[in-house]
Amino acid sequence: MAFQHLPFVAWERFAEFVTVPARIAYPLPDNLSYAHAALIEAVSVAVHAVSLTPIALEDTVVVVGAGMIGLLTLQAVRQAGAGRVFVVDVDDSRLELARSLGATETFNSRNADIIPQILSHTMGRGADVALECAGATAPVKLALDSVRKGGTVTLIGNVAPTIELGLQSTVTRQIRLQGSCASSGEYPACISLISRGAIQVAPLISAVAPIEDGASWFHRLYEREPGLLKVVLEP
Repeated sequence: MAFQHLPFVAWERFAEFVTVPARIAYPLPDNLSYAHAALIEAVSVAVHAVSLTPIALEDTVVVVGAGMIGLLTLQAVRQAGAGRVFVVDVDDSRLELARSLGATETFNSRNADIIPQILSHTMGRGADVALECAGATAPVKLALDSVRKGGTVTLIGNVAPTIELGLQSTVTRQIRLQGSCASSGEYPACISLISRGAIQVAPLISAVAPIEDGASWFHRLYEREPGLLKVVLEP
């Protein structure tokens, strides 16, 4: 199966009915729509990563990547008590959205050298924590370089199978690296966070469309159409 045809294959394989074990089914509160509930899995990825990351009250945190997971991670970090959250991306529209969701400062890494700016905002110290949500060498390096000595970097992005890592800088500065994959039992907490509005998902939904239009939406997402984040298909 050629990868370029994946969006259309995925569309064709949607099922009308799905059977799941009762132990992994959770009731939805009345105020949580199905469209918003469709983002519970994505929210759980962000919440799980933050749960693994030692974030103290008023810590300065850097989130690298302002895609779906990055924007949810930003909000989860806020819920964990971070004092300041800096968000880095290459897309100004996503950085604008990050500011509306609680980012203290945003930086476009396409236009400027980010580390001096982070150091300037932290009196030369660096951030306490960074969470990397892209999964490639450059953003991982940025995350590592952004934290102070003894800081923590949590890796969430998982696109490239291997990356280059600055070993000596990581070792001599005693940086703690933490990997985070998927989620582990956070669904009930995420349902509560969304239903209470503690984590906002509505701004991340680009469209709610009929399932008959699914193939065209998959194609638009696959082509990385600007401005698109999450599209929810309804039967």
